[in-house]
Amino acid sequence: IGFFFQFAFAATAATIVAGTVAERCKFEAYLCYSLMLTGFVYPVVVYSVWGASGFLTAFNDDPAFGCGMHDFAGSGVVHMTGGITALIAAKILGPRIGRFYDADGNELPEPHDFPPHSVALQVLGTFILWVGWYGFNPGSTLSISPAGYADVCALAAVTTTIAAAAGSVSAMFTDMVMHRRQTGETAYDITMCMNGALSGLVGITAGCSVVAPWGAFVIGIIAGWAYIFWSKLLVKLKIDDAVDAVPVHFGNGIWGCIAVGFFAEPSRVETAYGDHGHYGVLYGGDGKLLLAQICGVLWIIGWVTAVMTPYFLLLNMLGLFRVDAVEEEVGLDISHHKGAAYDLSGPTEDAKEKFEISTSQRKVEVPTEAKVEAPTEAAPTEAA
Repeated sequence: IGFFFQFAFAATAATIVAGTVAERCKFEAYLCYSLMLTGFVYPVVVYSVWGASGFLTAFNDDPAFGCGMHDFAGSGVVHMTGGITALIAAKILGPRIGRFYDADGNELPEPHDFPPHSVALQVLGTFILWVGWYGFNPGSTLSISPAGYADVCALAAVTTTIAAAAGSVSAMFTDMVMHRRQTGETAYDITMCMNGALSGLVGITAGCSVVAPWGAFVIGIIAGWAYIFWSKLLVKLKIDDAVDAVPVHFGNGIWGCIAVGFFAEPSRVETAYGDHGHYGVLYGGDGKLLLAQICGVLWIIGWVTAVMTPYFLLLNMLGLFRVDAVEEEVGLDISHHKGAAYDLSGPTEDAKEKFEISTSQRKVEVPTEAKVEAPTEAAPTEAA
């Protein structure tokens, strides 16, 4: 079961990147960076944090800082790894045509938004991810029968639910307040709601087994704010993230790891990781757990950046990274995948003409004016 989890987690890290570079990245590049990320970059990260001999692991006799890094289900190991890779890829690949600049290369007054083709499918996808997270977080217990494992699994399910809901509400209502201050109008952005929920899920992933329910609520609220901050920062830096995967996974991956250093409760840490004596600073901890979390964040950023930056630069130099402008304008469904995802051509002119003839033959002519004769009254008779 451990191999299956690592297989799924590695694939998750790669799919995070795919959303960010959508609509302009070659399929060959997707295959290349997925192979590199899952085959070389991710295994080093996961071994350093979860491996029995990793230098940041909490699962050996002499862990770093006396406790090691506590990343129960992968806020750093999985989501930060995919998120920082996506950030590097988006920076090197460049924005979609028309996102920040016009056809002549002049900067647009306001960034152009590309509306989704189906918000309903967005919502469906968000709920599918949310439900899947119960395999991600509670499932990371990997067992249920030994003493205490069921408690850890149950707590992970509860904190996952609370953080996701809190992040959803936090992001949507914070965005509503900001929009009202700018325009004077009240509007609720469903995209903010969905990405806020995913941000809460990413934020709680590291600490789902060691934080109290109230801590999960606070982590989710801050995760919604972190998402908005990172999303607006990318726009300001003119880095184009097609689905806001970097704010969700990288920004909140960082927050999720750091949050453990504040909110890890002593009794729950003992149940999940053993009695090493280090826990969150909000519970009077000595700060060593927080230090371990920060070191883990810096290590993941440094390792992934050092490997993936030259790799993406090489793909770009070889012409394997970005499609040409014509292909991008037509759309990758047509230029790369033998046809559009949706048939929007409509009926032919000949079919329209035949339909009009058929319709005209079935019409019933109704007179515009109709004579209505008043009924005649019978003449009165004289009494005999």
